[in-house]
Amino acid sequence: MKYLVSTPSQLSHALRSARKARGLSQDGAGALVGLLPKTISALENHPGSATIDSLMKLLSALGLELVLVPKEADDEGIKSGSLPNEAW
Repeated sequence: MKYLVSTPSQLSHALRSARKARGLSQDGAGALVGLLPKTISALENHPGSATIDSLMKLLSALGLELVLVPKEADDEGIKSGSLPNEAW
């Protein structure tokens, strides 16, 4: 599944959903790429405080990749985050 992520809250939801969909605990996801469970928790609960390096490692553990597209791009396969738009 694809997610449109434009806020930290949407990123948080997408990461948690992807991890659970793969049947991974925070411990399991962290073990795949050398992150502590507390780092996985921080990425899922407060992604704005995490490093890009940690985010990229978690994306790798979840089999996800980061794709940047212009805002006006419309992709039918992208599921918008379930949370309302909010300020960063």
